Amino acid sequence: MRGPPPQHTPLRRVSQGSLFALSRSGAHPDAPHGLGFLEPALAELADEADALRANVDGLRALGASLDTFNEAFASWLYAMNMNALTVEWPEAPTDASYVLARRRAEEDARAALEAAQAQSRLALASRPDDTADAATLGENTTFANDSVIPGPSKNSATKKVVKKKGKAKLTPKEKKERSIAVEKVVSSLPLEFRGNDPTLRRNVEMVIEKLMDSEGRGIKLIEMIVPPDLNQARVNKCLIALVNRKIVSKDNSTGTVLYHWRGVPT
Repeated sequence: MRGPPPQHTPLRRVSQGSLFALSRSGAHPDAPHGLGFLEPALAELADEADALRANVDGLRALGASLDTFNEAFASWLYAMNMNALTVEWPEAPTDASYVLARRRAEEDARAALEAAQAQSRLALASRPDDTADAATLGENTTFANDSVIPGPSKNSATKKVVKKKGKAKLTPKEKKERSIAVEKVVSSLPLEFRGNDPTLRRNVEMVIEKLMDSEGRGIKLIEMIVPPDLNQARVNKCLIALVNRKIVSKDNSTGTVLYHWRGVPT
């Protein structure tokens, strides 16, 4: 008995849009015959292959540049690591640090000593007038009491007179009045002394207070110098302003320039 017939795939009819039909159609007489349709496709494939090869060459060059950079950067990191391991960075003070600190301390002490000596010289320079007044008063006391009081009491009387020449401390009320008087004088000076420079204002206030404390006697310029803030140039500048406002009078009739306090003119 025969088995079932073998199965065969039925033959499909050639589609109307196939290349074969297109090549055989009368509507497109210029259509390629046979394998002629592969020529433009292969030309485009060749162009894309060239572009792919150029891109691959660029990637290869980029990889080579990255390799060169990585090698150089790794060498730099290695050199920095070896430098950190071989160079000594001491965290504790060395002998040079102690020597430098000792030298700076000596320089500071020398500067402080020079400043103290300069201040003492200024104090000695401002003392002759007081000493002369005290000596004159001591001589008068000696002559007046020569027949009554023994020698030792003369010295004690002279010492008491000298002590009275010292500056008495101001009471709170006197300080307030002094501050008001100084403010009145400063307000009559040019704007430069009343402006935004607190140092210049403080300097002129110090000069005014020294002139007020002179008690009518003439005072020299050198007696008003208080280093390091109130130097000779600052004192001279303040005195020029005060003399121009006729608050202070300048007298050089004795051969020495003396400044006398007059107060704010009314």
